[in-house]
Amino acid sequence: MKTLIIKKGSYGYIRNHKVVTVLRTLLYFVVSIGLYVVGYVTTGTNRNLLTIVAVLGCLPACKSMVNFILFLRATGCSEELRDKVSDYDGELTVFYDMYFTSYQKNYSISHMVLKGNVLCGITENPKCDCKAAEEHLEQMMKQEGIKNMTVKIFSQCDKYIDRLGRLIKLSADEHRSREEIINMLYSISI
Repeated sequence: MKTLIIKKGSYGYIRNHKVVTVLRTLLYFVVSIGLYVVGYVTTGTNRNLLTIVAVLGCLPACKSMVNFILFLRATGCSEELRDKVSDYDGELTVFYDMYFTSYQKNYSISHMVLKGNVLCGITENPKCDCKAAEEHLEQMMKQEGIKNMTVKIFSQCDKYIDRLGRLIKLSADEHRSREEIINMLYSISI
């Protein structure tokens, strides 16, 4: 049976959550509008308790709308890139559709891998500043107390695939903070 919600870090996560957030947003607004209409029709005025409940119901609806707008701007991994890198998925810790936000910029990383003390990824967004994304991820790891990590973000597919091949051949022990790194990546991405 196919699941309705795809987990963060899996292929298709962003596309799936665009649909989920728009449906959730519409449902929240429909419930709020419905409560307002029912209150108005039953009392003949908008000065009733259901109007207050409807207005308060707009708070989660608006929060969901902001979430939808954020997902609307995000892009995930293309099928073409997925086909090229899927051969490396079994031997490395893999993340798809990671979209990191910072105060200055947002970074759309289509595919990322973690092996030992190396974290590397590729962006398909030509506007993504790879160097700034690397610095952002390194800074976030330092804040979490994760040290001795190498972060590299690529914008060219050939160089990235070459790096994946070298990472598979690399005989590196798993980083002692591997689970912390994975949790940190999930917590700082949408």
